[in-house]
Amino acid sequence: MPNILITGAGGFVGTHVAREAARCGGRLTLTSHRRPPQPPGEGRYRTVRVDLADPDSLRGLCDGVDVVLHCASQIGGTPEANEAVNARGTEALCAEARRAGVSRIVYLSTASVYGRGTFRRARPEHLPRNPISPTSRTRAEAEDSVLAADGIVLRPYLVYGPGDTWVVPGLGRLLRALPGTPVGWDARLSVIAVAELAALLVAVGLAPRERLSSSVYHATHPEPVAAAALLRGVADGLRLTRGRCLMGPAQARALPCDNGAVSRAVDMLATDHWFDSAPLWDDLNRPAGTGWDADVSRMDEWYPQWAAAA
Repeated sequence: MPNILITGAGGFVGTHVAREAARCGGRLTLTSHRRPPQPPGEGRYRTVRVDLADPDSLRGLCDGVDVVLHCASQIGGTPEANEAVNARGTEALCAEARRAGVSRIVYLSTASVYGRGTFRRARPEHLPRNPISPTSRTRAEAEDSVLAADGIVLRPYLVYGPGDTWVVPGLGRLLRALPGTPVGWDARLSVIAVAELAALLVAVGLAPRERLSSSVYHATHPEPVAAAALLRGVADGLRLTRGRCLMGPAQARALPCDNGAVSRAVDMLATDHWFDSAPLWDDLNRPAGTGWDADVSRMDEWYPQWAAAA
């Protein structure tokens, strides 16, 4: 059984990665800073409190570790905090992993490192990074540290499921701000359920190197989802009432709205963000799950507070 270190094991994705790694039989070291990890299931594990912004707290962390699944990130906050955790913290973690002889580092990054734009069936090797926020800029720097350590980078786009506080809640806020029923939202977007993303992270961490054809992958469901289907699924799954008039992206943009999150959601849904993930699924010889349409039926289970407030 491999010794697997999971950073950010108390976070949204990290919690699911720990469960998947435990299911696969690894001996786990779970790290967290603010939120303690939940017990991942049966099997051997230990928890360690570390702070990526404090390199001294990482000393000896990787001793005896075979695989590092790096899921911890600073998202939002000050530019200084993002630099300390994402850029410098990942650099220090990679240095510690190399000192300890770790065989594989896998970093959970984000497709946001590409910045704004329209993306249609795009692969990482064809896309220049153009991060526009302190978070995405420093996560791109974190990628560089991981790649310099011969690690693997996974870039998901929209991740939903238990623990999500951004994607589905954000779509819910947009629907509540619209006075009508969304129509004409034809952009295609890459999404993935968090449990499936966790399975990909663990599989990449454990895969023989000869099976991996790249150092950077998009980690999304192979089939994109139309923005209209995303909005319809959230509205139906959380039982949100939709108005009778019809609202397209142009009408939504014209609405007086002081909510920046709603404006960002409109921008996100108005153009294609379709990232080709076929190489990852092919390299792992892994079939994709059923996807968004099947997962919609579990919205009220995964988002109980939002369903109760509908």
